[in-house]
Amino acid sequence: MESSEEKVVAVIMVGGPTKGTRFRPLSFNTPKPLFPLAGQPMVQHPISACKRIPNLVQIFLIGFHEERDFALYVSSISNELKMPVRYLKEDKPHGSAGGLYYFRNIIMEDNPSHIFLLNCDVCCSFPLTDMLEAHKRYGGMGTVLVIKVSAESANQFGELVADPITKELLHYTEKPETFVSDLINCGVYIFTPHILTAIQEVSMHREGQANIRHLSSFETLQSPTSRALPLDFVRLDQDILSPFAGKKQLYTYETMDFWEQIKTPGMALKCSGLYLAQFRFTSSHLLAGGDGTKSASIVGDVFVHPSAKVHPTAKIGPNVSISANVRVGAGVRLISCIILDDVEVQENAVVINSIVGWKSSIGKWSRVQADGDYNAKLGITILGEAVIVEDEVVVINSIVLPNKTLNLSVQDEIIL
Repeated sequence: MESSEEKVVAVIMVGGPTKGTRFRPLSFNTPKPLFPLAGQPMVQHPISACKRIPNLVQIFLIGFHEERDFALYVSSISNELKMPVRYLKEDKPHGSAGGLYYFRNIIMEDNPSHIFLLNCDVCCSFPLTDMLEAHKRYGGMGTVLVIKVSAESANQFGELVADPITKELLHYTEKPETFVSDLINCGVYIFTPHILTAIQEVSMHREGQANIRHLSSFETLQSPTSRALPLDFVRLDQDILSPFAGKKQLYTYETMDFWEQIKTPGMALKCSGLYLAQFRFTSSHLLAGGDGTKSASIVGDVFVHPSAKVHPTAKIGPNVSISANVRVGAGVRLISCIILDDVEVQENAVVINSIVGWKSSIGKWSRVQADGDYNAKLGITILGEAVIVEDEVVVINSIVLPNKTLNLSVQDEIIL
């Protein structure tokens, strides 16, 4: 078998319902990985990037969401890409590396020479092909996508030290107390199949430790914190990256593009805008145009689903994403917002820095807005599913849970 026939598989970690609690109330309706950013499910952005990798044979999604939540999406995206996309449900969380090992037989069934591992909740340009070429040059077991951030924000992530010349990963520490480096881990990796042996060794070492621990009850009394992790729970960062750093096994590839972590609805709105901006270069056909004559006036990057009906006197953008069957009335102004399926925005309403949930209705001359601090708890306004904002009501910096009717204006409130 010649090396030109190298096969590549991609694994995307999608987590599960115990995770993503910060994504409420939006995650009540749809699993976070299927929440639309720039008009496409969150997980589709890494999937589209994987599709561009040469010799890619399969894409796996691993998580512990119910299979029925993903069945429809997985079959439709497989058909669309003409590439097998499979959802593998864990019986319980196995950690960021343990899931890979748990499904090792399925992942290795095509004998791939390389395995991509991506986290679903990061937003970046996913420079996977360039990363693969760098990884082959380095010749190690794994390559980690990294980015430089401000020294103040670095400690929220995994910080790492890399050799400036060889790009070898020399030191890795997860969310350190003191500043180590302004280079952080982006949660996008490429490995050779040797990673599976490395994960197995972690489990076996842990089993050995557990046996020693039984002999020495004194040690257990001394350190109650060393409550052993389950043998099959292996974390990529603490259990693989840290111990293998500095052993000529792991290397780094730095992205100069954007990178964000999508933990909250506020970050989802910001990342939707980053993806819309990226569409200019990758998929400009997805962006709406219009000058207000036959169709609405479009400012900046905007996605409008083909089934949406938008009045030509509306003005939309920048950073607006309009989902299926949305109706936008005359004189409406939309800025920096995600409007989900089946929403009605009636005439002369204004929506700014907000996410409007499925089947909601925004009345005439009403305003739904926020100051747009994506990191603040109430920095954007979120309306859950089927919220009715009556005519001439103003909603500012608020979160409204599903099925509420607002007939009075609110500000800085969480409406349960």
